[in-house]
Amino acid sequence: MYCLQWLLPVLLIPKPLNPALWFNHSMFMGFYLLSFLLERKPCTICALVFLAALFLICYSCWGNCFLYHCGGAPLPDSAHDPNIVGT
Repeated sequence: MYCLQWLLPVLLIPKPLNPALWFNHSMFMGFYLLSFLLERKPCTICALVFLAALFLICYSCWGNCFLYHCGGAPLPDSAHDPNIVGT
């Protein structure tokens, strides 16, 4: 379970508020996880616990999932509203 101390803080990194940065954030997090899995080779139990936690966070749409954006969140709709975004 030593390898979980390197994986669990990844779930606590907040997603940026600016929708333009979501792609960069998801690519960075994806490459970090891929490089971690290839370099450190965590045990199977740690990898399964992390993937289960990631799946539950993304499935519940708590707003911190870096893989995709949930459709019900108000930020992307309001980001393109000309009344909110000034000229």
